[in-house]
Amino acid sequence: MEKAPHLAILPSPGMGHLIPLVQFARRLILRTQHNLSITFIIPNDGPLSKSQSAFLDSLPKPITYLLLPPVNFDDLPPDAKIETRISLMVTRSLPSLHQIFNTLIADKTIVALFVDLFGTDAFDVAIQFGVPTYIFFPASAMTLSLLLHLPKLDQMVSCPFRDLPDPVQIPGCIPIYGKDLLDPLQDRNNDAYKCLLHNAKRYMMAKGIVVNSFKELEGGAIEALQAEQPGKPPVYPVGPLIQTGMAESSRDVDKSNSLKWLDGQPCGSVLYICFGSGGTLSSDQVTELAMGLELSEQRFLWVVRTPNDKVTNATYFNAHSHEDHFDFLPKGFLERTKNQGLVVHSWAPQAQILSHGSIGGFLTHCGWSSTLETIVHGVPIICWPLYAEQKMNAQMLTVGLKVGLRAKTNESGIVDRVAVAGVVKGLFEGEEGKGIRIRIQELKEAAANVLSKDGYSTKTLDQLASILKNDV
Repeated sequence: MEKAPHLAILPSPGMGHLIPLVQFARRLILRTQHNLSITFIIPNDGPLSKSQSAFLDSLPKPITYLLLPPVNFDDLPPDAKIETRISLMVTRSLPSLHQIFNTLIADKTIVALFVDLFGTDAFDVAIQFGVPTYIFFPASAMTLSLLLHLPKLDQMVSCPFRDLPDPVQIPGCIPIYGKDLLDPLQDRNNDAYKCLLHNAKRYMMAKGIVVNSFKELEGGAIEALQAEQPGKPPVYPVGPLIQTGMAESSRDVDKSNSLKWLDGQPCGSVLYICFGSGGTLSSDQVTELAMGLELSEQRFLWVVRTPNDKVTNATYFNAHSHEDHFDFLPKGFLERTKNQGLVVHSWAPQAQILSHGSIGGFLTHCGWSSTLETIVHGVPIICWPLYAEQKMNAQMLTVGLKVGLRAKTNESGIVDRVAVAGVVKGLFEGEEGKGIRIRIQELKEAAANVLSKDGYSTKTLDQLASILKNDV
């Protein structure tokens, strides 16, 4: 009996990498009428969080997962950037990955290995076994265009990118000042820069690159990516892939009762505030945001985390804090705003919140998964980027697409309470906010169209599925 084709998928750490890859796997299985099985191979540096374990345990058949043995980071300095840790987690897992491939090859026909943006060292294992390699790029087409262009930029630019006087022209994209490019590019001597450049150079080894975006959202970038160049792999835009189909289970675990609270609010009246699974604010910034929300008099639902005064991504590897107190909020804030807003600690069911009729705006860190979710649900945006490529995404949303407003910082790098109140009122009450609502609705319709039966993303996924089946 002929073996069914099988995919191996190696995600980088972080729910923002895992969730879109799982959605990609789900859609691939649907488009191949289930004539495909998939194994997620999970690198890690210790026990998975409860949220990660629950998410992986809920995977539908024929998707399974295997945990690689934890890698050790005791030799890394305490200030090692997350991009360094993510890349090394893959690199240091290669011997274990080789053993897994040995086992899988024995009873399955592996037609491809998919890695995401930091996982190209795993190509070496796949090549040893004669397995074609692909990249699933969970971030924007703009970021992919930048990374494909990075080896050339690295040769052209000798100073830190933040010191460039003129914007960088990324192929097919709006110009972006160097200081707004990805965090790892800001220090060329840091290991994070070297890891990113190393991976970017190896992108050309892939048989294809799948990107979680669509033409109506990033037409210029996708057109540039799909332009033929010698040796460049084909690019398949299949987005927007977001977390879906978990509404009932989310209500079950929504201990904060945020969805029930939203049920009692007027249509389009609530600002949702969340900085993703990894984002954290400083103590001063939490205070100013709280006071600004109170000053705005706008209804709000705020997913808040314990402040961190050192880094903006303190919860990236451990998103769910065990603390649930609000001692760090301004004195009396919760009492004064009890009829205006709801504050929840660490987590809320974001996909269901954004699809709720009471939501009228989203104050977001502009991580790509959150960006796609707010576009799919047609929710206007306040951009508050913190780390990684989020400043690039914020520029695209505010300057390029004009579907968001950006909160302005003062000389201390803080968005003060007056600025918070101003940007919130501007989104809900200002003329600019009205234009944003119209444009975000147009993008919502475009997103639905590309994922429809005859939509461009669906057809692109079918094309890719056909290539994978023919590789048996």
